[in-house]
Amino acid sequence: MTHRSPFQALACPLDGEPLHLEGGTWRCASNHSFDVAKQGYVNLLPVQQKRSTDPGDSKAMVAARQRFLAAGEYAPIAEALSQAVVSHADQTQAETYCCLDAGCGEGYYLRQLAHNVPESQALSLLGLDISKWAVQSAAKQDDKQAPICRWVVGSNAQLPIQSASVDSVLCMFGFPVYSEFACVLKTGGQLIQVDAGPQHLRELRNIIYPTLKPTREKETNVPEGFARRASEQICYAISLEGGDVIRDLLTMTPHLYRASAEGREKAAALDQLTLTIDAQLTVWERD
Repeated sequence: MTHRSPFQALACPLDGEPLHLEGGTWRCASNHSFDVAKQGYVNLLPVQQKRSTDPGDSKAMVAARQRFLAAGEYAPIAEALSQAVVSHADQTQAETYCCLDAGCGEGYYLRQLAHNVPESQALSLLGLDISKWAVQSAAKQDDKQAPICRWVVGSNAQLPIQSASVDSVLCMFGFPVYSEFACVLKTGGQLIQVDAGPQHLRELRNIIYPTLKPTREKETNVPEGFARRASEQICYAISLEGGDVIRDLLTMTPHLYRASAEGREKAAALDQLTLTIDAQLTVWERD
């Protein structure tokens, strides 16, 4: 018996009214309608919410991230994330635990979460990203007969999700919009935020940049509506073999665009690289 149920609490991105699924179309009371694509996702990003014609990660970035993450280099981060979710699910004892990945990319962390959460815990997952290429990739990798997740093209700046409907929000190396997260979370719900630590990919950055800025201690301000509950540093080393793997890592990060042409050439010449992975996991609780 499966305990993975599709997320239902979507909201119309045009008027905020609840959406209901009728056949292959999501529809609100005002008759705004959004068709489910053949790959299994729905686009809830209206043209007026786009800052460009093709926002978010490009098709090449998504493909590179999918190849790199599939090799398991970030598995310890996914495991720590899963432990935080399982612990919170045990505390809340929700009949069905609803979790949103806000900036889900190609779905790696949600797939790992679905694998790591015990079958006895009823789970309802929603993956949302502003990049249609990312959401398409995530949906294509899901099981069409028994999908683990609902996949949506949407923006963190205006989440198409009903208020107080989510137990947990994940923000993985992403762009947090705390006011929106606070709106969709239930009271006592948690936000799990993972950010790059000061040593993250330092060896690669040493190669592609002429100089590195001195590490500054980041002030952690408590977002309005939240209380800090826990923090964990996830730090380990990986060794990459082959130019293709190193190229994928660079392509999936913002460093691809920040580095100079000379820096990218230096990275392209590498066929082996030992790297520090340094991630900071913070758990915030919705007041």
